[in-house]
Amino acid sequence: MASSLFSYFVVAMVLLSIGLVGVFSRKNIFVIYMSIELMLSAVNLIFVALSNYYHSMASQIIAMMVIAIAAAEAALFLSLIVVLYRRKKTLDSDMYKALSQKETL
Repeated sequence: MASSLFSYFVVAMVLLSIGLVGVFSRKNIFVIYMSIELMLSAVNLIFVALSNYYHSMASQIIAMMVIAIAAAEAALFLSLIVVLYRRKKTLDSDMYKALSQKETL
């Protein structure tokens, strides 16, 4: 049983690493968002594996709460992506470095 728990941790760490590489190496805002979602999935995998290992429902409840929060975050983030794309006509994150500064017309 411990070897299967270790296997789940290895898969989760690989997913988390891929997500971190995606966040730090990509410029496209949508790809960054998908990398963040991949990292959330890795955390959920760890929660469910621990719940199965300890025969407890507490970690599964936490995983369900993370999924619910991720769904709400997805709606907000995707609407923000649409607004930013309509404003600048690009999803390159370098174009949004100075969001707080007013644009000159």
